Amino acid sequence: MMETPLNAWLLFDHAPHHAPEAQLVSRAPTGEVTRLNYAAFGRRTHQLMHALDHLGLAHGDRVATLAWNSARHLEAYFGVPCSGRVLHTLNVRVSPEELAYMLGDADDRAVLVDPDLLPLLEQALALGPAPTPAHVVVLGDCVPETTLSGVIAYEDLIADEPALYPRPDIDERAPMGLCYTSGTTGRPKGVLYTHRSTFLHALAVTSHAGMSIGPGDAVLPQVPMFHANAWGMPYAAAAVGAKQVFFAGALEPSTFVDLLVDERVTVAAGVPTVWLGIADELTRRGGTLPAVRHIICGGSQPPRSLIERYRTEFGVPIVQAWGMTETSPLASVAWPQEHMRDWSEEEITSAARTRAGLPLPGVEICIRDEAGTEVGSDGSSMGDLLVRGPWVVDGYLHGRGAENFTTDGWFKTGDVAIASPGGYFVIADRTKDLIKSGGEWISSVDMEDQVMRLDKVVEAAVIAVPDPKWQERPLVCVVLKAGENLTVDEVRAHLSATGFAKWQLPDRIELIDAVPRTTVGKFDKKALRARFA
Repeated sequence: MMETPLNAWLLFDHAPHHAPEAQLVSRAPTGEVTRLNYAAFGRRTHQLMHALDHLGLAHGDRVATLAWNSARHLEAYFGVPCSGRVLHTLNVRVSPEELAYMLGDADDRAVLVDPDLLPLLEQALALGPAPTPAHVVVLGDCVPETTLSGVIAYEDLIADEPALYPRPDIDERAPMGLCYTSGTTGRPKGVLYTHRSTFLHALAVTSHAGMSIGPGDAVLPQVPMFHANAWGMPYAAAAVGAKQVFFAGALEPSTFVDLLVDERVTVAAGVPTVWLGIADELTRRGGTLPAVRHIICGGSQPPRSLIERYRTEFGVPIVQAWGMTETSPLASVAWPQEHMRDWSEEEITSAARTRAGLPLPGVEICIRDEAGTEVGSDGSSMGDLLVRGPWVVDGYLHGRGAENFTTDGWFKTGDVAIASPGGYFVIADRTKDLIKSGGEWISSVDMEDQVMRLDKVVEAAVIAVPDPKWQERPLVCVVLKAGENLTVDEVRAHLSATGFAKWQLPDRIELIDAVPRTTVGKFDKKALRARFA
């Protein structure tokens, strides 16, 4: 067999040659919609590669992006690594202090920044002590007023460059991308993706075991391109020549639904919060999503009520996925198995759709108890979730986080999981979010799912609060529908009826206006714990 290097060129070269007319559609925060096809995209990306050379950037230099989802950002997704550099996607929702830390820690030599995010970059660079990157490029036609010197517009940068770049020899094990963890405990840590790991991950995403993306699809990753490569969707879609639709900025449900419908999106992905807002918008307008085959939902466990709502009201399956920055990020997807074909939808939802899924081919999981012994796949034994595979991190940037790895080669995810005899596993909780009451564990995830089935409830987050007698007790923080009220007795009665033991029932609920979220859309329970400690 040919020893073809598994590098970014294998993902990039296909679409411009074999799907030249397939479109890339970008909706900017201003509402402007732009279109180009893969043929034009290919030429522009070659021009970017030449431009990076002419900036004097060396092979292996890190080039950062501070940008929303767009076709220009996609050009950087390929132009940077295909020319031998490393793409560092910066989180646009972090504080200037965190941004300054990541710029310095990564030693970024250049930054490509969207015009509306330039003030954030200015604030971060003003903080120091990291040196200002040698080059700042604004992803647009012109440079807005700025305090930075030597800034150039992207279109000026690539305008006069040749549209064909000589393909360099790139080792498949060379770094290709860099993404920092969300930093829920301590400083964020850098995860370096290689060309090989990214290629293999993209193939897994295209497969039906992954997100099932093919040449006839139109995909819309609402998950940000700055977070774990938008779950690998841009690389996977380009690899098969699928149409890509990009939505930038804060979620606007009405506009987002219009984009899903007008662009005939077939596969979309995002966190549960996104799909809650979209469901309400669809109900408001009495509409459906006629082209959507399935929705990939990750970041946190979608409530069963949301899964059932999409199936019954809109005829669209929500498919749960699990992963993290350290797994590139897709590691498992909850597709039903063949022997479930004749099952009722209720049975399939219980056995498959509410699970974290089946590990993708190449990904292995292991669930171990506190003594380090693997627990059985009996549907009840709980333990720490470990994972390994060809697109799973084996160490953080600068050698940090050694404590996150076992001596026998597994990555400690920080999740607590339960495996079923049928091959699926569920995330019972994050290790730090489990509630230990009177020496026994309570899963905050299970309790949240049940509370969110109450008709009055929009969202619920469950946290542990200190208790002098029982060590910790569950506190249910609830967001209600307008005009509704809810008592702790109602919550207790509902949970009791759904199988929670008396000792597990909460003694207290708190009505809140909104559940705080992290920069990537997950429930920020540390903020709730601080608030109600």
